[in-house]
Amino acid sequence: MFNEKMHRLGSNRSVIRELFEFGKQLAAKEGADKVYDFSLGNPSVPAPAIVKESIQKQIDMPKSTVLHGYSSAQGDPDVRKAVAAHIEKCHNVLVSPDLIYLTVGAAAALCITLKALKEDGDNFLCFAPFFPEYTVFTEATGAALRVVPMKDDCKMNLQAAAKLIDENTKGVIINSPNNPSGAVYSEEEIKALCALLGDKEKEYGHPIFLISDEPYREIVYDGVFVPYLMNYYDDVVVCYSYSKSLSLPGERIGYIAVSPKARQAQELYYAVCGAGRALGYVCAPHLFQRILLDCVDAPADVAAYDKNRKLLYSSLTEIGFECIKPQGAFYLMMKTPEPDANAFSDRAKNFGLLLVPGDTFGAPGFVRISYCVSYDMIVRSLPAFKALFATYEK
Repeated sequence: MFNEKMHRLGSNRSVIRELFEFGKQLAAKEGADKVYDFSLGNPSVPAPAIVKESIQKQIDMPKSTVLHGYSSAQGDPDVRKAVAAHIEKCHNVLVSPDLIYLTVGAAAALCITLKALKEDGDNFLCFAPFFPEYTVFTEATGAALRVVPMKDDCKMNLQAAAKLIDENTKGVIINSPNNPSGAVYSEEEIKALCALLGDKEKEYGHPIFLISDEPYREIVYDGVFVPYLMNYYDDVVVCYSYSKSLSLPGERIGYIAVSPKARQAQELYYAVCGAGRALGYVCAPHLFQRILLDCVDAPADVAAYDKNRKLLYSSLTEIGFECIKPQGAFYLMMKTPEPDANAFSDRAKNFGLLLVPGDTFGAPGFVRISYCVSYDMIVRSLPAFKALFATYEK
């Protein structure tokens, strides 16, 4: 009667969403001040003032029908030019606007890219820890996702990756800064990965694409450098979102950029356009396309996230928890005092703490803590973390 796999996906929400919904129920029962929700990556920093100014400017335009009408399927030409100019300015890569496709956020960008690349028998790779929806997006194309096991420091496990890549590997998804760990892959790691893929391309006689999922690119701390993959490897597709950098997660605006050095780059772009058409991802929200004309170069406000990061990391380690210090994004991975992260997460609920078990990210024995919350909530949550830790000391 209907697709059983789609029914399963719809009737069983992700662990993250389940925790979020549980938190709303708990807040209604116990009071919002007794719930410390670290589940969702929902930015707490307001959008920059220029976003509000641009919205007002666009709305006040006399030809509002143009604003609310359809754009070109792949996006407004002027906006694609602005995005291409931004990439050239920030990363010194000359990308044609005709290799830019505006999307409904990074999720749509990934779905389109995977659909455009996938052929019969293909598989894709990603490195754990990883965003669990990669599995959903990949399997929806009919391809398999191979997960490279996690290293304790959340760096790339290149030795394991080399064993998983085979003649059917079409692409490798990387996410740096990383969700859930906050790790940033170093230039040395990127170069080593590119060398590995270059060797594999020669061995198997076909391109192996690097798919860079970049919603957190600008959210980094302590001057950490985030390599731009088009400067290190030819067969690259970048999937970007403004959800985090401009605090616009609900507006769903992002883009795909195909590297001009990719083999048959223009033909690949046509496949991207075709995949967008097949999936119904055409004409991203036009109002927020136009806002990018004013905001494409707007800097991300990372100060509040950095303040939260420092407080949370120092406090948790002082309590006695073992944590991986984030270099970017707004997530922290904490090692659980017992092997079963799901059991630990359930115990944490008794203290009003909503912490996502790491198993869903390929990181068993860890929980993810999303610290894009108010500073005050972190302060108020610390006694609960202390009380939780004390139950293990006993």
